[in-house]
Amino acid sequence: MSGPRPRSEDLYQRALKFIPGGVNSPVRAFRSVGGTPLFMVRGEDAYLIDADGNRYVDMVQSWGALLFGQAREEIVAAATGAALHGTSFGAATEAEVELAERLCAAVPSIDLVRLVSSGTEACMTAVRVARGFTGRPGVVKFAGCYHGHSDALLARAGSGVATFGLPDSAGVTPAAAADTVVAPYNDLDAVRAVFEAKGEQIACVIVEPVAANMGVVPPATGFLNGLRDLCTRAGALLIFDEVITGFRLGRGGAQERFGITPDLTTLGKVIGGGFPLAAVGGRGDVMDRLAPTGPVYQAGTLSGNPVAVAAGLATLDLIDGTDPYPGLDTTAERLDAGMRRAFEDHGVAVQINREGSLLSVFFTEKPVTDYDSALAADHESYARFFHAMLAHGVYLPPSGYEGWFLGTAHREEELERVVAAAGDATSRW
Repeated sequence: MSGPRPRSEDLYQRALKFIPGGVNSPVRAFRSVGGTPLFMVRGEDAYLIDADGNRYVDMVQSWGALLFGQAREEIVAAATGAALHGTSFGAATEAEVELAERLCAAVPSIDLVRLVSSGTEACMTAVRVARGFTGRPGVVKFAGCYHGHSDALLARAGSGVATFGLPDSAGVTPAAAADTVVAPYNDLDAVRAVFEAKGEQIACVIVEPVAANMGVVPPATGFLNGLRDLCTRAGALLIFDEVITGFRLGRGGAQERFGITPDLTTLGKVIGGGFPLAAVGGRGDVMDRLAPTGPVYQAGTLSGNPVAVAAGLATLDLIDGTDPYPGLDTTAERLDAGMRRAFEDHGVAVQINREGSLLSVFFTEKPVTDYDSALAADHESYARFFHAMLAHGVYLPPSGYEGWFLGTAHREEELERVVAAAGDATSRW
């Protein structure tokens, strides 16, 4: 079991004096679950160690970026080796060409790809390219789907926005969001109605093919196919935000898993191996609208950063060399089954949503299929569960609106520990 955490408490008090809310990303503040946020000092395989020396099974894995666990030797070595030659050039490198080639080869819908530094930047760029290509202003997104914090996409977002109960963000003007239409996730009829009313104005539909920022919510049968069909008929572009699902649900991401071809795709997290790296890619004629080839401007000093690219290439080497996906699916199935037994044994009603190595636990008797049903779950119970698991040395996402992430470093020992902790936590329910 984890012990007292006075060092984290001291660090948090120091941070509050110099950092808004004491954290550099809101969900880290533990506001949704209460208590003092943990400050981490080290990661080892499937574990995190905090500033007080407490060791936790890590079910966050840097929000899905670490497919192969904390401090994977090959990735660390690649990044270290690249850094010895220079940490940033502000110029083109051979390594970024290789990474672009490999991303295009892995994801069949991508003909051309632009490397950027964050998922937010990738999604912002994808929407700008779609507008530039179509000459239309309208964007359709889904309630509870989070595509980064650019103004036009912070409307009924999930993740940290849902954690704080904010339908929008202060500082986003009505004009910035005026061309954004928000539809319910998994409700194809609602999207069809939007296209019937505004089809000629819609530049794109942007969607998480598996929602993971209102908790994990898989797509309903036919939902993604329906979006593809509506976009094709209307001349709008379909954007898959695969920042989370890309290279996690398979080498070709969710689009490979579900057999859908989007026009544009955003990637992040896994492709950087834990470093700040993301990408936007897609059809050649669409991507050619980006400067310097076309009139849609995007630039970044650290785009294609050599250290991040080296880590990304090492991650792709591991994917190609080990094919981790069958093992990840099996691990996730076993954890899912064990958790269900633990909850059932103690009469606790939950919904466990899972797609591949992504899963979420919702404390509710009703299925969670969209943002409203995610909001209706018992998040106070999740907060109690979070702290009970923490006391047993298991670090969960500090919000019921976030996904749990498994990696190849999670083995039988870790699964047994998580399931046993869940059983003990709910035995005192």
